[in-house]
Amino acid sequence: MSSFFPEWLKNGFIKLLNPVTNIFVKLNFHPNTFTVLGLIITTISIIFYIEGNLAIAGILVLIGGICDIIDGKVARESGRVSNFGALFDSSIDRYSEVIMFFGVATFFVRADDYLNSVATFVALGGSTMVSYVRARAEGLGFECKVGILQRPERIVFLGLGSIIGIDTLKVAIWIVAILANITAIHRLTHIYKLDQKNEEVEES
Repeated sequence: MSSFFPEWLKNGFIKLLNPVTNIFVKLNFHPNTFTVLGLIITTISIIFYIEGNLAIAGILVLIGGICDIIDGKVARESGRVSNFGALFDSSIDRYSEVIMFFGVATFFVRADDYLNSVATFVALGGSTMVSYVRARAEGLGFECKVGILQRPERIVFLGLGSIIGIDTLKVAIWIVAILANITAIHRLTHIYKLDQKNEEVEES
C-alpha cells in the first residue's frame, strides 16, 4: 500500500481547493505567504493544546495543513516554482510538524499522561525519519515517495483526532507512532532494493 488514503480521495480534496487557489493566483499572492501562514496557524494551535481546547487546536492543525497544499498549487499555477521555494517549503513543513507534536505532547504532559507523551515523542521521531530518509535518498538520486503514512495523513490523523476528542487523539497518536516508523523502515528497504538492482546492472 503506497498511502493510507486512496489517491481519488486526495485528488478530490485538492480539486475542491481549485476555486480558492485560482483567486489567490489572480490576486498575485506569493506561495511563500501560505507556507509561512501555515506555520503561524500551527504555532497558534499550541495555545489551545495547552488550554486543553482540543477541538480548536485540531481545526488549526488542519487549516495549517491546507495552507501547505495551497502554497504548492499557487507556486505551480503562477509559475513560481523554484529550487529555493521547494527547500523553503520543506523546511517550514518540518518546523510545523515539530510544533504540532509539541502541542500534543504538552497537552498530555499537563494531563500527567506520560505514556501518551512518550508515544507522541515516538511519533515525532518516526515522522522526522520519514522526511529525512526521503530527502537523503533523493539527494543520492533515488525517488522515494513510498510509504503508508506520509505528512498529509499525519496531519489529518492528529487534526481530526483532536477535534473528535481525547480518546480519539490517543488512538491517533499511537497510529502515527507505529505507522510513521513503519513508513521510514519501508523507505529504507525500498532504497536498499533499488540500490541492489543498480549494482546488479553495473556488474552485468
